[in-house]
Amino acid sequence: MKLTTLILVLIVTVAFVGSAMASPPGKTVEYAGGDAGKVIFNGDTHGAKQGMKCNDCHPKPFAMKKGAYKMTKEQHGNTDGCGKCHDGKEHNGKVVFSQSDEKDCAKCHKKAEGAAPAAAPAPAPEKPAEAPAPAPTTPVPPK
Repeated sequence: MKLTTLILVLIVTVAFVGSAMASPPGKTVEYAGGDAGKVIFNGDTHGAKQGMKCNDCHPKPFAMKKGAYKMTKEQHGNTDGCGKCHDGKEHNGKVVFSQSDEKDCAKCHKKAEGAAPAAAPAPAPEKPAEAPAPAPTTPVPPK
């Protein structure tokens, strides 16, 4: 019985550690990011080197389960998610860029390399184009 309990505890511990280390240094997590491009959360820039601890962000505002956090464009200005730190103010001795400042969008949102910007759709013609009139035929005199 004790051996079974020990094995069960080890399995649960390994499973928990795997989810707790969702994006440790050297790892990234990608979010869809909409038209602005995918958002890449980098474990190298959100960790001990920056004076951060896991419980600064987990479990609130970010649950430990990958993909559980969703943000809309309208939520960029609030402090319920990334804006908790990305507010343009000082955190851990460093001023952190603001997620609601449009000039900083590319710091999180990454468009696919080599992707051409979406072209504006062509305007619809005002009236249907008319078929060109057939060219007049002129008889050619024999030689």
